[in-house]
Amino acid sequence: MYQGIIMSGFGGQGIISGGIMMTYAGMTEGKNVTFFPAYGAEMRGGTANCSVVISDDPVASPVVSSPDTLLIMNEPSLTRFENSVKQGGLLILNTSLVASRPSRTDITVIEVPVNDIAEKVGNLKAANMVMLGAYAKQTGALTLDSLKNSVQKVYVRAKEAMIKMNFEAIDAGANAIK
Repeated sequence: MYQGIIMSGFGGQGIISGGIMMTYAGMTEGKNVTFFPAYGAEMRGGTANCSVVISDDPVASPVVSSPDTLLIMNEPSLTRFENSVKQGGLLILNTSLVASRPSRTDITVIEVPVNDIAEKVGNLKAANMVMLGAYAKQTGALTLDSLKNSVQKVYVRAKEAMIKMNFEAIDAGANAIK
């Protein structure tokens, strides 16, 4: 199993922490992982993306140029990365913020109203967790349990209520996948 993933959105959406979360979850499952963040100098509100590789075999490079999966959180990210996903790949689209739709017909597109679901869970900042839950359910590359375990490891200072809300967001994202 090999998954090259790009997660992209704007600063403040939890793109980088989402990548760290996927990487940590993969590590706890005994998989080989890499994480490579990229973000603009403006941080919050600016462009942010990361490359994550989750693999059963050793990983030669942390850079993902032709991802198997794109996790798109905002409109500019769709414009920037749509053409990079490999033929037959997967694109999970945050329809709460992305009005346009991919033009490609050679990829699988899953539409999830990530922000709307996060608001129902109780915190818009959990949108990245909703996306990760949807990703895990759709691909099977990570388990929901490993994602939940990584929440507690990555957010070591988070209060119990915040941890629980993130768990709910992961489950809600998974439940959005039919």
